[in-house]
Amino acid sequence: MPDFSFSRDSAISALCLIGGCTAFGLVTCAQAAPAFDSESPYMLGDWNGTRTELSEKGYDFKLDYTGEMGSNLHGGYDHDRTARYSDQFGLGTHLDLQKILGWDDAEFQLTITKRSGNNISNDRINDPRVGGFTSAQEVWGRGQTTRLTQMWYQQKFFDQKLDIKVGRFGEGEDFNSFPCDFQNLAFCGSQVGNWVGGIWYNWPVSQWALRVKYHLTPELYAQVGAYEQNPSNLDRGNGFKLSGSGTQGAVLPVELVWTQKLNGLPGEYRAGYYYSSAKASDVYKDQNGQPAALSGEAYRSASSKHGVWFGAQQQVTSIASDHSRGLSVFANATMHDKKTNAIDNYVQAGVVYKGPFDARAKDDIGFALARVHVNPALRKNAEASNQAHAVYDYDDPSFLPPQDTEYSAELYYGVHLANWLTVRPNLQYIRHPGGVDKVDDALIAGIKIQSSF
Repeated sequence: MPDFSFSRDSAISALCLIGGCTAFGLVTCAQAAPAFDSESPYMLGDWNGTRTELSEKGYDFKLDYTGEMGSNLHGGYDHDRTARYSDQFGLGTHLDLQKILGWDDAEFQLTITKRSGNNISNDRINDPRVGGFTSAQEVWGRGQTTRLTQMWYQQKFFDQKLDIKVGRFGEGEDFNSFPCDFQNLAFCGSQVGNWVGGIWYNWPVSQWALRVKYHLTPELYAQVGAYEQNPSNLDRGNGFKLSGSGTQGAVLPVELVWTQKLNGLPGEYRAGYYYSSAKASDVYKDQNGQPAALSGEAYRSASSKHGVWFGAQQQVTSIASDHSRGLSVFANATMHDKKTNAIDNYVQAGVVYKGPFDARAKDDIGFALARVHVNPALRKNAEASNQAHAVYDYDDPSFLPPQDTEYSAELYYGVHLANWLTVRPNLQYIRHPGGVDKVDDALIAGIKIQSSF
């Protein structure tokens, strides 16, 4: 694969190229909703009415951009101050097959993403000998490359009670789903994928998958999925891989989702369980139940991997009858197999207030806290490794720092500049980055840009 390293010129060129492809040559100087109209959901406007006409026929096109800057103001592993920028373009099309082909309740989605840039967490915040858990720039990761992120067909049956989706997509689209307005990874997206990332692949990685959802009532549904567990899908050069070579097993999630209203205000509550059928390695012991780092024997193998999650989001206030403004609260928790997983549990909670001022009714303020707890067996493994190599000085390059608990906090203010552009300056504080108490607590300044063209 070519090197897609980030630069301002390359980003501008990519924007022009992908934006032109998205419009398929339909953008003109005169548009029904002109370019840069703050009330339009798209920066490029309505393409002289063509975009609306295509949508009415079942064809929708999107080009989204997310850019994130992070700067280490204080602390961290390396006190050398700098700033890093990472970003993602997402080019997609959604087809309403009922309008196009007359297939009732059928749709198709195709999305390609391109990630570029660098992450301040990698070498300034975290000790590179063990890495970290959270990321100050969530849009970085899974290979800075171009990927086929979505290619799925969805069909509904029985008055839309039964919903089946098949194709290539990630678990976090449907299971343990959570918004991504915060910039720190601990508050963004499906959290299971952040703590068992070796088997659960979030956006932008895709794999062959099947998801079946059934509405028990209008507010309550259950769903089950089967996802190809194939580590080769993570490789930078396999962004468009469609073959199943390298598959080790399957991830099987089940979830119950309740979407209810409290005094007319929306809420969503999730509880789920995942099971991986692939073999997994113990994080500490060998086949004889002894510390593998001391015995020199291979780590023992487990036949599976599993865990659970819980999530809740609830709007609790509104401004008069305007439910688009008000305070919402949220919380998420995950728990994982202690034999095979580095993280045994994670908890997070926060608040978001939308429309804080009458003059800024579409702005939002968010604050959240998270705790990532390391499996004690992983810490014992690091201590055993240092004992085996007779290394006890933290400053020795061969020392393996034991990890325990990492805490993260983020405060942001989202400035809604247009319906197609939101900018969120933020401050992040990380205590014990990577769970290493020898690393200084870090203060990070960030800016998140979300735009749709």
